[in-house]
Amino acid sequence: MLAALAVESSAQSLYRYVDPNGRVVYSDQPPPPTAKDVQPKQLPGNVIETDPVPLAARQAAERFPVTLYTFDCDICRDAKALLDKRGVPFETVIVSDEKGAARLKALTGKQSAPVLQVGDKQVMQGYNEERWQAILDDAGYPRTPPAARRPPPRPQTAAKAAATPPEPAQDKAPLAPGQGYPK
Repeated sequence: MLAALAVESSAQSLYRYVDPNGRVVYSDQPPPPTAKDVQPKQLPGNVIETDPVPLAARQAAERFPVTLYTFDCDICRDAKALLDKRGVPFETVIVSDEKGAARLKALTGKQSAPVLQVGDKQVMQGYNEERWQAILDDAGYPRTPPAARRPPPRPQTAAKAAATPPEPAQDKAPLAPGQGYPK
């Protein structure tokens, strides 16, 4: 682990200096003692974005976090399925628990679920897909989650290859080098 951190930190260090011939040099190696005007530089880490939540959903979640107040019923499962289908990150509050019931009572004054809270002020009591979709749209949540990565196409099996008729043979003579290019 420490070796990995040492390699990472050295990969992010960069030095700018002037060599004895007056040339400006950038290097990831410490400069020689004869170098002038040495300036250590720090580079940001090289990171590949791998977050499964799309940027628009993350930005909406920062501005308008979603909380679903629910318990185990068919309507609550439909409400949760809508949020999952849209790829909306949300907190679930189980209102059959004492703490969850207290939070719901403080928010709505009632004990009925499902309840959707988007941001600090938007509270939708009861499940109405059309209204929930509209409030999520207004908050900036994307309609659909990012496309899942598709596996590469599978090679044709022998049975499929046999069922597919072969392409008709074309009588073409092989081209000489330099021929066959578009004109």
